[in-house]
Amino acid sequence: MSTELEQLLVGQVAHTAPSRVLECIDPDLAVRKTSGAPHAIYEEVWHLTFWQQISLEWAQGIETPCPEHASVGFPTAEQIAAEPWLSVKKRFLTGTEAAAAVTRDSAALERKIVCPSPPGHPARTMTVREQLENLAAHNAYHLGRVVLLRQLNNAWPPPTGGFSW
Repeated sequence: MSTELEQLLVGQVAHTAPSRVLECIDPDLAVRKTSGAPHAIYEEVWHLTFWQQISLEWAQGIETPCPEHASVGFPTAEQIAAEPWLSVKKRFLTGTEAAAAVTRDSAALERKIVCPSPPGHPARTMTVREQLENLAAHNAYHLGRVVLLRQLNNAWPPPTGGFSW
């Protein structure tokens, strides 16, 4: 039986499931800049994948340094050219499944971990559960931005449906 935290990471509970949000996004749409939006869908998902990997490392007890600048968390033009859209999408969805798997180990969820902060700020100590809650909130925020970008480009809802109210 899955937990609410697991469902927040991969399911369709408070929001459309990540796999549905990213369903049937054409590679051209993924990299298209939308007027008034700071990032394309590709950049949003790359950002999610970047932070999800760091969160998973922290959850494993690996004190991966926090980037010095927020810009490091978004891809450069070279990084976009080097990795196709479908690869970024797959890396993100594989990471959501890995995060969901951690939620199934109740003992691991209560383990204390160190989460490095940006330079000049003290590291934070929290439980794995708290880090995964942060990850779920971060993912929901940026996936909401992806939904909005899809709406603005007349590409919502996906074929299998999604919340549209």
